[in-house]
Amino acid sequence: MSAHREICVRVPASSANLGPGFDTLGLALSRYDEVWACTADDGLVVEVHGEGADGVPLDEGHLVVRAMRAAFDAFGETPSGLRLRCHNQVPHGRGLGSSAAASVAGAVAAAALLGRDVEAEQEALLQVAASMEGHADNAAASLMGGFVVAWNNGGSFGAARLEPHEKLRPVALITSEESATATTRRLLPERVTLADAAFTASRTALAVCAFTTRPELLLAATEDRLHQPYRRPAYPDSVDLVERLRAHGVPAVISGAGPTVLALPSDGELPNELVGPAFTVTPLEVDRGGAVVRFG
Repeated sequence: MSAHREICVRVPASSANLGPGFDTLGLALSRYDEVWACTADDGLVVEVHGEGADGVPLDEGHLVVRAMRAAFDAFGETPSGLRLRCHNQVPHGRGLGSSAAASVAGAVAAAALLGRDVEAEQEALLQVAASMEGHADNAAASLMGGFVVAWNNGGSFGAARLEPHEKLRPVALITSEESATATTRRLLPERVTLADAAFTASRTALAVCAFTTRPELLLAATEDRLHQPYRRPAYPDSVDLVERLRAHGVPAVISGAGPTVLALPSDGELPNELVGPAFTVTPLEVDRGGAVVRFG
């Protein structure tokens, strides 16, 4: 470990589920958190600027710090002290993977500070970041970039990165409301019908095709019966917007745990009259690089 060198980790936002792919599909998006980190002789100092700055702990409870500690434990080496500066652009509690971005940033920062090859350690970093979340869809997208298919194999996480189609034009429709994944998961039923399970399996398989090679199939591929209808009580305006957009032929889904809506218009444009003033229309690009490390 080099003495007190500073590194910067830039991590993209992500949208998970993408309709039917609950806890499975993820897409990295061009909105970024940056974490500047260096080792120190002792102690911990955390600064946070931007999104969530007034609502996160500035001690060992900070999610970036917790992920760094978990990664240090995994690698078997811990520095005496840390100094962190977090510059956040990913909104908190809106379904754009802010928690996963923080977990990935912390895990990658720890590896970089220890002089590890981040690309070579990607599998270990995914285990750390996904374990913080309990699922790997957002974390894999933020770590790897692009479009991912993720899975949980008895507590061990895996993910495959696929190249998203070049014509994808994601648009995030962001509200001022926040939601919590744990809260919206409690709205989901323990069982679904065999018909809905079969429908979900077919649409999830179709989504892999649509996001990578056949974007003209996105409207059908993003249809969901597994989780979005049950989450309506948490954010009825968002579900109503999804339904309005889809009725006009625009592929649209609840992004992650919501309440952000992710739309995928073929030309990147949305009918203004469908959106309404409660949502901020935010055109984005697909991030294809994932977490990136720079050395100061």
